[in-house]
Amino acid sequence: MKVIMVNGSPHRNGCTARALREVAGPLEAAGIEVEDFWIGSRELGGCKACGYCETAGKCVMNDKVNEFCALADHADGFVFGSPVYYASIAGQMRSFLDRVFYSSDGSGRFYMKPAAGISNSRRAGCVTTYDQFNKYFGISNMLIVSGTYWNETHGFTPEDVEKDVEGLRCMRAIGQNMAYVLRAREAAAAAGVLPPEPLHGPLTNFMDGK
Repeated sequence: MKVIMVNGSPHRNGCTARALREVAGPLEAAGIEVEDFWIGSRELGGCKACGYCETAGKCVMNDKVNEFCALADHADGFVFGSPVYYASIAGQMRSFLDRVFYSSDGSGRFYMKPAAGISNSRRAGCVTTYDQFNKYFGISNMLIVSGTYWNETHGFTPEDVEKDVEGLRCMRAIGQNMAYVLRAREAAAAAGVLPPEPLHGPLTNFMDGK
């Protein structure tokens, strides 16, 4: 089994990466492979609502989005992390998520797979970002994994995050809980308990306007 840790910060080894590493520990201890995926610091354009992905099965912009989606087909779970900018999800990560999830509709790429969204801020905005993450998971029939508090850490530097004892404990809980969900899914499949057939509407329902 494999979980992909998506780092949505323009800083590869910043606070978001530190929080993701804390989630990874319990997963690796449970024998689950962890793969890091950094969206990078180069510009990621937002969704153009062009409809290309409806027939091509991938985004018209061939960048980190398509690279990630190819990996996601073979993953069993996901942890998405973002820094907080203006009390909200970072712009690059928002564009990435819009295009990843919109172009994945109907592919079964995320269906009934566990996911967690985590964020880091100096002070405020983590709860808003947590809510934004969960909307992508909820509309995609994913299993949302929680921790011991809202999925957040606090600090302006990775060294600050090291001092957030409660936040790091929550990250470890997310890793433990995701490992349990993955093992439970494995046991259910072995017992012949399979997910139901997905029920969803057409792609255009997911985009409220053009």
